[in-house]
Amino acid sequence: MTQTNNKRSSLNKSQTPKPNRKQQILQALALELEQRPGERITTANLAKAVGVSEAALYRHFPSKAKMFEALIEFSEETVFGLINEVTKEQGGVFLQIEKIIAIVLTFSAKNPGITRILLGDALIGEHERLLKRTDQFFQRIETQLRQTLREAELKGQLSYQGNISQFAEVLSSFIEGQLSKYVRSRFVKQPDENWVSKWLFFVNSVKNQ
Repeated sequence: MTQTNNKRSSLNKSQTPKPNRKQQILQALALELEQRPGERITTANLAKAVGVSEAALYRHFPSKAKMFEALIEFSEETVFGLINEVTKEQGGVFLQIEKIIAIVLTFSAKNPGITRILLGDALIGEHERLLKRTDQFFQRIETQLRQTLREAELKGQLSYQGNISQFAEVLSSFIEGQLSKYVRSRFVKQPDENWVSKWLFFVNSVKNQ
């Protein structure tokens, strides 16, 4: 599997030795989501995990929705920041697509609690705008995959007889499926499990067109 080296890829691995209070709250929320799968996290539990009062939480975040939103923003900045770097690299289309998918799978593996948010599993009963935001996260991934495939086709680097948009949709659905299995398995079945053989399946399906 393509490895992604990025110090920002895990929220729990801050570069600063003493994270500020906002970082501590977000780290605690991500950990609670990981350790309490299937449960709704209350501000009381979160405050206890951080070691502060609920009032102290609200001094940094006006609502729990804002905490979730901050974790979604962290995901967007990290994942799409890395994807942007990949799209600037020289290399064939298959290598770029492999790296893009690997970035998302690796990020998920390092951030199980945040994966619950991205899939909407942790957002039941929360504000509708959060679900729309996470839906946009996956739509953006699919758009990037489609754009990468089309650019390669225009440059003559890819000869695919099928529908490029549908192929990008299949790849995006694969990513969501891997993340879903990760959450359903209580973070036992890693999202990048058997990635090499699965990726070869996609490559061969295109080359055999």
